[in-house]
Amino acid sequence: MDKDASPPVLQVSDLRAGYGRIEALHGVSLRLGAGELVALVGANGAGKTTLLRTISGLLPARAGRVEFLGQDVTRAAPDQRVRRGLAQVLEGRQVFGPLSVEDNLRLGAFVHRDAAEERMRRMYRLFPVLEEKKDLPAGTLSGGQQQMLAMARALMSGPKVLLLDEPSMGLAPLLVREVFRVVRELKEQGIPILLVEQNARAALAIADRGYVLETGKVTLEGPARALQDDERVRSAYLGL
Repeated sequence: MDKDASPPVLQVSDLRAGYGRIEALHGVSLRLGAGELVALVGANGAGKTTLLRTISGLLPARAGRVEFLGQDVTRAAPDQRVRRGLAQVLEGRQVFGPLSVEDNLRLGAFVHRDAAEERMRRMYRLFPVLEEKKDLPAGTLSGGQQQMLAMARALMSGPKVLLLDEPSMGLAPLLVREVFRVVRELKEQGIPILLVEQNARAALAIADRGYVLETGKVTLEGPARALQDDERVRSAYLGL
């Protein structure tokens, strides 16, 4: 079935959210289809992280609607969204530094403990470096390794949708390539992914579709290839 024709796994409609008196999202709408990788690009302060935090329930919506797998979750608590299959990898990694790599992974499986051992094996196949360092405190890992751990911890919940917030931020080019290799592999496994990424060139290169967010509003949307060729995107975000 055509991805555009199938019911979306995630539908955001006229979403508004903010901090205090400041509104950061001004009626944002987007959709994520089954098996899709959708890139969300934009400058710092455009509202990308705010949008992900509102979708995952970490920030309450002021207006609008978030539907996940056909159900309205706009007012659902974050843990309820996780139990339904929505997982977010937060910007800045935020691993539990004193705990071992393996204990961090087990925390990711709190919703489905019965499947933890099998998922752990899958994570070690996907991220071999984590198996090598499984007994070390997570805080001793490099930035790139911590990013991989954060991604693996989110995947331990068996998500039906994955929200990725700036996975390449602050990483050396070699590690950026490794992170995007994993994102491509997850896409090939059929996991729907909403990817927020300042590296617009790399994000659009692997995405099916994309949205451009500017000052809390979607200003452009369409197939990733079309956005790559759009002169406004090329000049503002691709450095061309």
